[in-house]
Amino acid sequence: MGYATKTEYDLSKMKSRKNPYAAKFKKSVTMRLSEDVIGYFKQMAEEAGVPYQSLINLYLRDCVAHHRKIDISWQTTP
Repeated sequence: MGYATKTEYDLSKMKSRKNPYAAKFKKSVTMRLSEDVIGYFKQMAEEAGVPYQSLINLYLRDCVAHHRKIDISWQTTP
């Protein structure tokens, strides 16, 4: 006994919903950033058509993936 399968589906009537697992992958944080840093990422995000928070996350993810370390030699030692 075989089942008939549709060759086309009308997805226009489907209701969208958020991914229930998405919250497990990201954590909300509060950060204090300089206005020029925020402006820089907002401008880049507008050009790319993505939210600036997502762009900051992508940049930080790239830093993690490439094991980038910043020079903090200007910091004084106690």
